[in-house]
Amino acid sequence: MLKFNTIPFIAIAATLVLSCTKSTDSDCPKDRMCTEEFRSLTVSFTDNKGASTAAKNYSAVLVRTGDTIKSNLNATSNMVPGAFIVIDDSYTSKLSETGDEIKVSATSVQTNQTKSTVIKVSGGKCACHIEKVSGAEKVAFD
Repeated sequence: MLKFNTIPFIAIAATLVLSCTKSTDSDCPKDRMCTEEFRSLTVSFTDNKGASTAAKNYSAVLVRTGDTIKSNLNATSNMVPGAFIVIDDSYTSKLSETGDEIKVSATSVQTNQTKSTVIKVSGGKCACHIEKVSGAEKVAFD
């Protein structure tokens, strides 16, 4: 019969819980639990039939500050044409808790038409992750 030693199990569980606790910022709740995942939010540009289509001149601008958002994940991910990572958890502390509007724009490679949409995303210095509040996931060119 196998014996189960609870001491190592408790130590491992405590380590996992402590590793998920949010930053040591004194203004943030000490008991806040965060997961280890790294979240991102995407948008896809499509043709008028809903199929993915290549887009150029993509931009995402945080409306409140005018700052351009550049996710490092876009450079390393193999995504479908016209799909972009708008924002990821590396921007969490730059967003307000109630949410900020991000203006996303791109131009169709085929028709040269430019389309924009606004996506609202929340975060904050004590937030664990970004959260989509509202906005489209797909934007169709005519």
